[in-house]
Amino acid sequence: MCSNQKKVGMAMVSDGKSRPHPMRLKLSGNTLVLQKDEIIDSANFNSQKAEPPKDSRERVITIHRQKVGGLGLSIKGGAEHKIPVLISRIFKDQAADQTRQLFVGDAIIMESFYIVTYSCLMQVVKTYSREKKSMVNGIDLKHANHDDAVNILRSAGDSVCLVVRHHRAASPFLSRSLQRRKERCVAEEAPTYKVGDGHRAWKSAKTPTANEESFIFRSDRRWVDVTTIPLLMAYLTRYMLDTDKLRPNAFEIRAQEGKPSAVVQCDDSGMLTEWIKHMSNNIIQLTAQQMKMLNKSLPPNDQVHHMGWVSEGTIAAQPWYKWQARFLAFKGPDIFFFDVPPSNIQDFLSCPSVCRAYQCMFRCLKESDYVDDRWHCFLVQTGHSQSRYFSAESRADLLRIETAWNRAIYNSVTKLGSKTFSVIYNGRTGGLTLDWTMGFALYDTEAKWYVWKYRFSQLKSSSDDGLNKLKLHFQDPETRKVEVQELQSSSLHSLLFCLHAFLSAKVTSVDPGFLHSS
Repeated sequence: MCSNQKKVGMAMVSDGKSRPHPMRLKLSGNTLVLQKDEIIDSANFNSQKAEPPKDSRERVITIHRQKVGGLGLSIKGGAEHKIPVLISRIFKDQAADQTRQLFVGDAIIMESFYIVTYSCLMQVVKTYSREKKSMVNGIDLKHANHDDAVNILRSAGDSVCLVVRHHRAASPFLSRSLQRRKERCVAEEAPTYKVGDGHRAWKSAKTPTANEESFIFRSDRRWVDVTTIPLLMAYLTRYMLDTDKLRPNAFEIRAQEGKPSAVVQCDDSGMLTEWIKHMSNNIIQLTAQQMKMLNKSLPPNDQVHHMGWVSEGTIAAQPWYKWQARFLAFKGPDIFFFDVPPSNIQDFLSCPSVCRAYQCMFRCLKESDYVDDRWHCFLVQTGHSQSRYFSAESRADLLRIETAWNRAIYNSVTKLGSKTFSVIYNGRTGGLTLDWTMGFALYDTEAKWYVWKYRFSQLKSSSDDGLNKLKLHFQDPETRKVEVQELQSSSLHSLLFCLHAFLSAKVTSVDPGFLHSS
């Protein structure tokens, strides 16, 4: 068995009812984790706990430039836009943020705009309070455009003194602007991944516009877990809930009890096939581990040898079709139909729908026999109740079910050994025995002796009228003559299904592949 598949990738995900959103899928051995991209923007509007000033008084703030990150703020506006130069972003833990005195919405100009070196700080404070004009070692930026303001801030010394005044009316505008930028980051900076190693690379950010400049731009991203879907006995399907309609390039994954679930929309059929393949392999392996655990307490002839999901639908054509998920399990000689997967051996004892394999017939259907647009369909027929109509998710799933059914038939017949049905032969009552070792034998209950015996290999054909009459055609191995034996039975369908089970088990027993797997 191959190892658990791991895969990481992006897809559109929804709950099947609301609009899909881009999410990261992280597939491990036993879970599928759905993650959303959370942008931890260093430019929080108010990363510090202090509230912006409620008045518009001027403030003189000193910033000590950092080697990495510079001043740690962004500006918008300028003379060409007929608005003051505004602080539009303050980057968390950077120089401007550490002052705890600067806020988004602060204008770095009142009537004059001064940027000075730290050695002139005291002179700026004193002079600014006395007169509002250009100073020695100061620069008047009242009429400076955005690019000039950017260049001056970049070329200022290690310590920069800013005269600011808060504009409360500008904060909502700048907040909306930053939110739009974040949304563009999600849309434009699409991630690429190296599958399995957790690394990711991002496309380069959009070039800042003429009215916005960042002295540091850093948007940290982290993946936040939104939903974790356990893959143990999970249900993976491409069909829309309860219908025969395929989702275009999409699949649904549901936990074994139905929740949580997710609908995953892939970019193309290749991506869809790859995801379904990886996830199906993991589900199969986890199911095999679960069966191994259950079988520790079971005898060899009563082991669980297959479990998996199918869908059950109506047989007769109707204006609509209703499909329901069923969990199919094969244990020893019996077939179980669950609404939810069994978690222990006691669940098998309380299963509401169970049948013996020798009392049933499994029949794969041709495409022309399908009742709707679901593929990979099969019938389970019994002699006591109406036939049940099922659909497997894929051709591979159908083949696994067919193989499991043959094993169940073999287990059922060998455990049964022989089965006798009451029949009428030439007007006399008798018993037709199907025996695993002897073959066919007709016993006359009145004369108390066997009228005839044949081996299973001598049966060449059979026919019936669908009511109570049965003809068996046997060939003598020496004379090669065909002898026809006619019988009547009130339980004809049960007799035919049991006969089919014995013959199928005989064929299975000589199959080299089956013997090797046994």
